[in-house]
Amino acid sequence: MSRSSSRSPHRTGHHKYVIKATGEAARNYDFKAARPPGRKKTNLIETIGNLAKSCLGGGVVAIHESYKMCGLWTSFVLTIVFGFCISYAMYMIAHSAQRIYGRVQVPQMSYPDLAEATLETGPFVSIRKYSKCFRYLVDFTICFNLFGSCCVYQIMMARTIKQLVEGTNEVSLEGNPPLRVYIICLVVPCTLLGMITSLKYLAPFSIVADFIIFTVACATVHYASKVAETSPLDMPVFKTVAGLFEFMGVCIFSMEGLGAVMAVENNMEEPRNMGRALFGGMSIVVSIVVTIGFFGYWGFGEMSKSPVTLNFPLEPFPIALKLLLGFMIYVTFALNFWFPFDLMWYYIKNKYDPSKYWLWERIYRAIFICGITCIATTFPNVSKFIGVLGSFCISNMGFIYPAFIELCLDWTDPGLGFMMWRFWRFILIVTFGLTLCVVGTYTNVKGLIKESF
Repeated sequence: MSRSSSRSPHRTGHHKYVIKATGEAARNYDFKAARPPGRKKTNLIETIGNLAKSCLGGGVVAIHESYKMCGLWTSFVLTIVFGFCISYAMYMIAHSAQRIYGRVQVPQMSYPDLAEATLETGPFVSIRKYSKCFRYLVDFTICFNLFGSCCVYQIMMARTIKQLVEGTNEVSLEGNPPLRVYIICLVVPCTLLGMITSLKYLAPFSIVADFIIFTVACATVHYASKVAETSPLDMPVFKTVAGLFEFMGVCIFSMEGLGAVMAVENNMEEPRNMGRALFGGMSIVVSIVVTIGFFGYWGFGEMSKSPVTLNFPLEPFPIALKLLLGFMIYVTFALNFWFPFDLMWYYIKNKYDPSKYWLWERIYRAIFICGITCIATTFPNVSKFIGVLGSFCISNMGFIYPAFIELCLDWTDPGLGFMMWRFWRFILIVTFGLTLCVVGTYTNVKGLIKESF
């Protein structure tokens, strides 16, 4: 469930990148051998598992609600299509990095490193001076995505607690106390959890989280099949264009692991097998997302709620599963908070005396979590919030940025190809990304504001 990575990838950048080799010399650079020894590398099976954990975010337990907005069969097909698109986006990032390693003679990079190095050594001389800005833009998008995910997790926890306290299948913004009070009450436990500064105390929980998600998927099939009142063939095929863009945002958010793809690649025994690892990992991810989305909407219909466990009956096993999911989301909150805060703290700490880092780091952790709680309290709608994150962040991280990086690398070696087909591929990907970003973000923000006030 973690979308985070270790501290080291973000300490490799912030230096001048220059082209040291081209052509065959660059292609023959053995970046695998040049990587520093130390940490145990992951084999293909372990890498597939890490990718699945990185890509399965909290949005997976809300995917059924986006199926409700778009239509069952359109959503079913598009989930598979977007699974392929996200796999290709992650492959673009990893493959672009492996191409630039040889040019700058650097054996490993993070995603922000890749962005900076590509622009700094790219063919467009007039914009090379903006390479640091490109790096910061990638940093900002990653932080926006993961801090936003923390808001989503707080809302999910609050909704689960509210249902268990009230003992009802209906979970609304209103009530005594209303949902926003539950969200505010979570600021203390979330702040305490956010004070954990070492990832090694949190990472083992990701294995338990994956088991819980798999159990939730199986339980969704079971309970949905029991209560379904109609055949899947009688469910709506397609609803509205607005619903389509809402679905796209949630679906893409539920399957992406773009912020972690370079951390996974950097830790592989055979990094050139990234394509095979992506095929295996994304097959698992798409299967789970399709299962929860399809059965969740088919079984629970137009009254379905997020997270999907809210639709399960109030019986001993489902109640235990709700509690486990709440625990999983709580731990995932810490995992998702750790990575963007670590990135932000790298810049913030320069303002303070190193002897006071311990104190200021914890003060800023508390401030950031209070800010996350304020945003979650203001906009307590899970699916629309996820839609905003998916539409804005993933359209940039997964389509626009990687397409631009790949174009820069292709420009001179191997060139744009027959009839400039690589340039037209760039235009196609960027057009899709911009459409999703503009229309999807507008649609989801509009719905978020409407349903929050």
